[in-house]
Amino acid sequence: MRLLATLVLLLLLRSAEPRRGPRSGAVKRGAGGGVRGRGRAGVMRRQTQECKEYMEAGEKYLDCQDRQLTTVMQDWPTDIHHLLLARNKIQVLRSNIFSQFTQLKSLDLQQNHISMVEDGAFSGLSQLTTLLLQHNRLKTATEEVLLPLPRLTYLRLYDNPWACLCSLDSLIRTLQVPSNRNLGNYGKCAEPEAMRGQKLRKLNVDLLCADDNQVDRRPGGGDGGGPKLPSTKVNTEATSMCHTYMFPKPQLDCSNKDLNNIPSELPSDIVKMDLSRNTIKHLRPKQFLLSKDLKLLNLSSNSLLHLDTAAFAGLLYLRELDLSNNSLHYFHYGVLEDLYFLRKLSLENNPWVCDYNIHYLIYWLKHHPGVFYTGLICSEPQEFKGWRVEEYVKTYNGECPIEKHTGGMDTGQGGRGGADNNAQEAGEVPGDSLPQHLKEKKPKKFEIIRLS
Repeated sequence: MRLLATLVLLLLLRSAEPRRGPRSGAVKRGAGGGVRGRGRAGVMRRQTQECKEYMEAGEKYLDCQDRQLTTVMQDWPTDIHHLLLARNKIQVLRSNIFSQFTQLKSLDLQQNHISMVEDGAFSGLSQLTTLLLQHNRLKTATEEVLLPLPRLTYLRLYDNPWACLCSLDSLIRTLQVPSNRNLGNYGKCAEPEAMRGQKLRKLNVDLLCADDNQVDRRPGGGDGGGPKLPSTKVNTEATSMCHTYMFPKPQLDCSNKDLNNIPSELPSDIVKMDLSRNTIKHLRPKQFLLSKDLKLLNLSSNSLLHLDTAAFAGLLYLRELDLSNNSLHYFHYGVLEDLYFLRKLSLENNPWVCDYNIHYLIYWLKHHPGVFYTGLICSEPQEFKGWRVEEYVKTYNGECPIEKHTGGMDTGQGGRGGADNNAQEAGEVPGDSLPQHLKEKKPKKFEIIRLS
């Protein structure tokens, strides 16, 4: 009986082991392989889902900005028209990296870490019109990079440390072709020191390779006494201080950059410009003269105190102007005369001084009824604090004194009055006929009075 029980127990143990074995193996595979496999798929799904795909004006956009990407993913949709890859960590653009996006019209690669672009990087992009490569680490490239882009119209290359040496010769010659007027604007040499700050489009290309030929190779020979180019002082420019966005509309974002002046060389094709939250105190004449397409200008939250008469010269098509949260007291006569199509004017939180100087602003607004404005409240003097500026101006005009006639009486005889006026102008009016306030001082040929 004991033997039988032992045999049954052994049989049960053997039958249980195969069932436990696979189950244990499955757990191991699940923990080691299956779970990791699902994790990889989840990562891929999240990475593609992070990019936002949307339609605007009948064209498809893929927004992959600020995604920490280091390369282009192969599972992205290929029928997109605009690819936004700004503010990632891409370092190298390999050949054919964008070849599947044959319908692409614009490619935004600004603010990455790109230091090399292979010659075939943009192969297949025959429809591309806009390429943004500013704010990267490019030092050199050749014209071969641009050959696959026959329709390229806008190319941004500024804020890259371009080494203006012989290797850059072919690219610079391409940029300087007169018909390529929007290719490489504002790009500048970072080295050698003799060319630092010079614009790529205006550089004397013949000096790029000539410099190499003139180097004295002898030990201690230095540069062989070759001609040195004068160094150029680098100004504060919008292209290096600010960020440019081309979509959905060309925009220059210079907000919160600690600027105390309007940057020089503002791009000419910008539609929206944000200069808010800086410390700009003074707008000088014609600083926006080249920004003829500008429609929205935000100068809010600065320290603006003075606006010169021609401060907005050239902004014919400006529609919105934000001057709120500044230190403006009034506008000089003529400041707004260039803003023919202005529709919105924001003036809140300025210490408007309600005296005669404020009248020009009300006069201009009265003659431009299509302008919607806000924020015109008197801050000074104390008796008008809190008043609407329009009400103050009405009160000012209503309190003008009635004009006093020089003769003191009206005889109704126009000819006699004319003779008296002539005599007064000649200084021959008898003392008895003068009003009291003129008796106390010498008669003058003219008296200036304020007209209502």
